[in-house]
Amino acid sequence: MNNNIQEEVILVDEKDRPRGTMEKMEAHVKGELHRAISVFIFNEKGEMLIHQRAMEKYHCPGLWTNTACSHPRHMEQTADAASRRLQEEMGMQADLLEIGTFVYRAEFDNGLIEHELDHVFVGISNNEPQINPEEVKAYKWVKCDELVADIAVNPQNYTAWFKIIMKDQWEKMKKWLNK
Repeated sequence: MNNNIQEEVILVDEKDRPRGTMEKMEAHVKGELHRAISVFIFNEKGEMLIHQRAMEKYHCPGLWTNTACSHPRHMEQTADAASRRLQEEMGMQADLLEIGTFVYRAEFDNGLIEHELDHVFVGISNNEPQINPEEVKAYKWVKCDELVADIAVNPQNYTAWFKIIMKDQWEKMKKWLNK
């Protein structure tokens, strides 16, 4: 990804109605509510693919998080953004299903604020990722019960949105996995 390109996020209200766009860093400085996507890939064993964010990321470097995450572009459908980011970050493709949304706000030590209406997508793949080192430092497949236990013991190792999703959306993911 070329970091010289000005990226914009889609500003939304609490009901996900668009209200304009804003340059991504400005939105994160001001804490403006904007649309985001989070992708969770599972394998046939029911393990979740998580990744450690690259150390160069503008916030949460080195923390573990879900398979892929980002923001839809202006006029881009959320499902298309989820597929695009899965390919850009992990070099993978999978059929994705949106299972829900949630709003969260998190303030970081560097002064940035994540205030997002996040669309959660799930999919199945047994392929090993081909990671983009600009986005991903490492990855691993984890058993979900062990992951939930580790988040409880070591919350500082995980991103804010990932902890929220695993708390508030995990039951939906389990139902989807057990279909």
